[in-house]
Amino acid sequence: MLDTTILDQVRGVFQALEGSYTFNVTVDRSHEKGEELIGFVQDVASCSDKISVRINESAYKELEFSLWKEGQETGVKFRGIPSGHEFTSLLLAVLNVDGKAKNLPDEMLTRRIKALKGPISLKTYVSLSCTNCPDIVQALNIMALLNPSIDHEMIDGAVFQEEADIMRIQAVPTVYADGKQLHVGRGTLGELLEKLERTFGCESQDDPQPIERKYDVIVLGGGPAGASAAIYSARKGLEVAIVAERVGGQVKETVGIENLISVPYTTGAELANALKTHIDTYGIGVFENRKIESVAFEGSEKKIHVVGGETFVAPAVIIATGASWRKLNVPGEAEYIGRGVAFCPHCDGPFYEGKDVAVVGGGNSGIEAAIDLAGICRKVTVFEFADTLKADQVLVDKAKSLSNMQIITSAQTTQVLGNGEKVTAIRVKDRVSGKEEDYSLDGIFVQIGLAANSAPFRDVLEMTRIGEIITDEYCRTANPGVYAAGDVSNVPYKQIIIAMGEGAKAALSAFDDRIRGILK
Repeated sequence: MLDTTILDQVRGVFQALEGSYTFNVTVDRSHEKGEELIGFVQDVASCSDKISVRINESAYKELEFSLWKEGQETGVKFRGIPSGHEFTSLLLAVLNVDGKAKNLPDEMLTRRIKALKGPISLKTYVSLSCTNCPDIVQALNIMALLNPSIDHEMIDGAVFQEEADIMRIQAVPTVYADGKQLHVGRGTLGELLEKLERTFGCESQDDPQPIERKYDVIVLGGGPAGASAAIYSARKGLEVAIVAERVGGQVKETVGIENLISVPYTTGAELANALKTHIDTYGIGVFENRKIESVAFEGSEKKIHVVGGETFVAPAVIIATGASWRKLNVPGEAEYIGRGVAFCPHCDGPFYEGKDVAVVGGGNSGIEAAIDLAGICRKVTVFEFADTLKADQVLVDKAKSLSNMQIITSAQTTQVLGNGEKVTAIRVKDRVSGKEEDYSLDGIFVQIGLAANSAPFRDVLEMTRIGEIITDEYCRTANPGVYAAGDVSNVPYKQIIIAMGEGAKAALSAFDDRIRGILK
């Protein structure tokens, strides 16, 4: 099933395995993919003498295998064939349980994962073409490996379509914990961990002592602005740490990037990986999957407290937390997220093949999403709040040329309607006439721009009406020793290249303040 080039690569990946592993397969050979699953796991197992395969015959249309170590279950299971984007999830599961993978969490996150109260049974419904699904699957696999009271299974929604329909899955990834929906869409290990802590609670820890980490400069955020600020600071010979939910930030969700000068084309994932590689070159401390709980910016030592009892201390703090997708914040939206309300057309678009959908937002992201969806949906209706589309003209021209696309401007979304199980319509108000109208449809893709991730700083820093941190032309805030750069600040034009420049500027300003004695 797997070609020789891939098998050779897997042999290299598994070369250093130390433990003994088994793919424990339960399969109904009459299943249309039964023999394919057997061939798949046998191919992967053939890449290492440390891996064996055990086949358990079934007559109940089963198609699954679990990962065992030294004859014991690890809590990791795959229902379906983890090919496509999930192939990496399988390889990392083996490497993680062997202690070889580089994505294992650090001391603080490991402590929190082990403290989760169990038992917890997790299920993640995925699409093998989804680029966000592997992040969720890999994060939950890690939790299962670290906490014996947690088990996790990946479920291919396309293979188990009937089950996905019963569960009313309309977006991937969708995570269930003990039969209740826990999470839908993109996410990080830290975000998932926080949800599990809220839902199930934590056991008392053997070592409850808080952890304090001191640096010369702390950068909050790992996107283009944060990476640039950290690299420029480290090049000055300073001890630097990045505290972020993930390196790459919002850029990881960008499919194609064509305006990063000198790079004709790249993807968000490729750029995020390049940022991580560059950061690692300078020995910068990277603390991912952190959520800021509170900050104290008074005095010469600034303190950032994150969830779990960890504190970061430095005389200089550069805030580069970026921005997140805005939500409509109308009745029905939250209720139907994952059941007709979606944010990623690339991941969730295939669920709406041959159906009618709406795209709310007429900027570049909205029109790009509408064009993509028009290729698989029966009809796409774009609703734009302003009286004209804000997207680049080349995208507008393309959208208007499509026969199955309708564009409605001066349209204010007022409500998401559903039947209790899924979305059935969207209610839109004509901003000129004031008349409201319901449009029957199957899905709504929200593409209305970004909101600054500035919540932890709202009580301590000056902000604009829309929550952007106010800075001067040197990226300084009104608080000495605190700087802001990129999309979280009031700098105009939210672009990758501008964020990078602002991050560098903030770092240089902080260094200038340091050598002038402003920072102690």
